Amino acid sequence: MYDASFTFTPDQRAIRDAVQKICDKYGEQYWIDAEREHRFPEEFVREMADHGWLGIAMPEEYGGGGMGITEAAIMMQTVGQHGGAATSSINVNVFGLHPVVRHGTDEQKRRWLPPMIQGKDRAAFGVTEPNAGLDTSRIETRAVRDGGHYVVNGRKMFTTTAQSANKFMLITRTTPREECEKTLEGLTLFYTDFDRSCIEAREVEKFVRHAVDINAVFIDNLKIPVEDRIGEEGRGFYYLLDGLNPERILIGAEHVEKGRVVLNKAAEYAKERIVFDRPIGQNQAIAHPLAESWMELEAANLMLFKAAALYDNGEPCGPEANAGKYLAAEASFKAASNAMLTLGGYSVASEFIVERFYREAIIGRIAPVSLHMIKNYVASNVLGLPKSY
Repeated sequence: MYDASFTFTPDQRAIRDAVQKICDKYGEQYWIDAEREHRFPEEFVREMADHGWLGIAMPEEYGGGGMGITEAAIMMQTVGQHGGAATSSINVNVFGLHPVVRHGTDEQKRRWLPPMIQGKDRAAFGVTEPNAGLDTSRIETRAVRDGGHYVVNGRKMFTTTAQSANKFMLITRTTPREECEKTLEGLTLFYTDFDRSCIEAREVEKFVRHAVDINAVFIDNLKIPVEDRIGEEGRGFYYLLDGLNPERILIGAEHVEKGRVVLNKAAEYAKERIVFDRPIGQNQAIAHPLAESWMELEAANLMLFKAAALYDNGEPCGPEANAGKYLAAEASFKAASNAMLTLGGYSVASEFIVERFYREAIIGRIAPVSLHMIKNYVASNVLGLPKSY
C-alpha cells in the first residue's frame, strides 16, 4: 500500500526490481519475434512460474506469495513494458482463480491452486458469448444437472489461450433467465478440465497480440463433475465478481506502463530528430501533447493504486477500480496516438514497437469492459443516476 508520500515500500520496490531482472532477459526482439511467429512466450511464462511470481496474490498455504493486489499490480506493471503478449500470457494465473480462493472448498483449493501457481496448468476463461457480450445475464451456454455431473452445451467467444489450455473457468446458466427473480441469478461457475473431445477451440484471426490466441469455443455435451462447481448453484455471477475488480486494477496498471513505454519512445525521438535545424521536441505542437500524456498516465496510476490499497484492506473499491481502468485505457491510447504522430513515418516500423503498442491500446478501450459501461457504472453507482440499461 502507498504511504503518505505516495511511494512504494522497500519490499514493494524489491518486487519490481526482481521482476525487472526477468523481463530484462527478454528484450524487444524476443517479443517482436513472438508476435511475428504467433508463438506463445513459453520461456517467459516458465521463468515467471519458476520464480513464484504467478502466485503472488495466492494464499501461502497453497504455494502462493500471500501478497495483495497492490503487489500484483506492481508486478504486472513491470511486465507491461513488453506489451500485451507478456501480460496476457500470465494474467489468468495471477487473478483468474480468485473466485476459487474466495468461494472454493479446501479440497478444490488444494487440487487447483498449486498447479496454476506452478505454471503446470493453463486456463481458458469462458464468459463472453456471441449473443451476450457485456450483458452476462443473457448467456445461453446451459449446464443441466444429471446425477453426479452436469452436461454443458453452448458457445463462448474471445476465449484466451484456448489453443493450449488444459483447464477451463466456465460460467453457465443452470436456471432459465425468465425463471429467476433477478436476471443475474441462475448462473453457475465451474473450473474443470478443458476436454477437447467435447470442446472445439477455433482461433480468431486478429490485428493485435498475435503471440497469445483468442478463440471461439464450441461446447458439445461436456460432462463436468459436481466437484468442479465453485460454490452454490445459481450464484456463479456473484462469485465471478470477486475477480473483476482485481482484473480491472491489474489491466489498468499494465496499460499505464504501456503508455509510459511509448511516451518515453516519443520523447527520446523528439529530442534527437532534427527538422528545420532544430529538434522537433522544441516545438510546442510536439511537446505539449507528450506533456499531457505524462500527466494523464500518472493520474491514472494514482487512481489504480488507490483502488488496490482499498481492495487489499477489505474496503469497497468498485468505483476506483473501474475509474482507474478507464483513465489508464484512455491515457495509454492517447500516449500511443501522440507517439505515432511524433515518430511520423517511423511509427509504423515494427522495430520501433510504437505501432504494436498503439494497436494494443485500442483493445484497452474495449476489454475486459468497455469505456461506455464504466461510465454507466459510475453514473448509477457513484452519482445515483437512473440506469440507462
